[in-house]
Amino acid sequence: MGILINGVWTDETLAEETGRAGDFQRKESAFRDCITANGSSGFRAEAGRYHLYVAHGCPWAHRTLIYRAVKGLESAISVAYALPHVRAQGWTFERNARFPECVPDEVNGFHYLHEAYSAADPGYTGKVTVPTLWDKKTRKIVNNESSEIIRMLNSEFVGTAGNDLDFYPAKLREEIDMVNARVYATVNNGVYRCGFARSQEAYDESYDALFATLDWLEERLGQRRYLVGDRITEADWRLLPTLVRFDVAYFSLFKCNRQRIADFHNLSNYMRDLCSTPGVAATVKPAQYVANYYSILRCNPTGIIPRGVPVDLSLPHDRDRLFPRG
Repeated sequence: MGILINGVWTDETLAEETGRAGDFQRKESAFRDCITANGSSGFRAEAGRYHLYVAHGCPWAHRTLIYRAVKGLESAISVAYALPHVRAQGWTFERNARFPECVPDEVNGFHYLHEAYSAADPGYTGKVTVPTLWDKKTRKIVNNESSEIIRMLNSEFVGTAGNDLDFYPAKLREEIDMVNARVYATVNNGVYRCGFARSQEAYDESYDALFATLDWLEERLGQRRYLVGDRITEADWRLLPTLVRFDVAYFSLFKCNRQRIADFHNLSNYMRDLCSTPGVAATVKPAQYVANYYSILRCNPTGIIPRGVPVDLSLPHDRDRLFPRG
């Protein structure tokens, strides 16, 4: 997909993302500032100040769209949506009749996301990723690490968010962190470790770890409605973006093919339950997932995009049998 080297776009890739054993090693995000309610970080939480660059196809970006919806921050934080196809210059923002929901960048007018990175840091070298949280006031990138962005959206916009829901409550944090750590390593990133493996051994190890955790989640969700406690938490919102992409992309293209999410009774009903949360269904775009992943030429050299979207998230779920949603 290309990278920036000293602020200049190239078609190179980061060699360090492939380990000696052929395993995929995700590079850490580069921009790690934070928004705070009182502005002590230099970035005060204010309505209208921040802008998100996302792509519907990306599960990491999807996390931030979910939080923007469930926290009622749609009017406070603007968004630019990249087209789903992988392009020569990376994430691209432009009008396209096939994807009318992909609103281009109406804040800065950037055609490519790498322009935002060069504007924020003219000497930047590295990947250009979504989500990217932009500060309109200082014209800087605040953060491009999704796990940190969703924490900011959860807790720092008091009085600006549409509600005071807390998806990372203090009394549940230890358990949330435990679930997050396993799910990130073996599921969220695990599907990529399968799809981008460059040796049989690396693939087999990632595949086994992925399905061991999916089996663990299936069993866990047989005893409780949500992953932690009796309410939706950050752990649920971090898992959902991977689940909704699994059957349409990871199962086939990334060779995660022991079984589909549809074949897990609890996980599939749980997925549909979360999607029924007000505002969340509008963030789920399966057709864009197909277009996005199947345009990755190292996984699909022909570039042919399948026409089918084998998932129906509107089907009823049975999660009320555990306990009604409050």
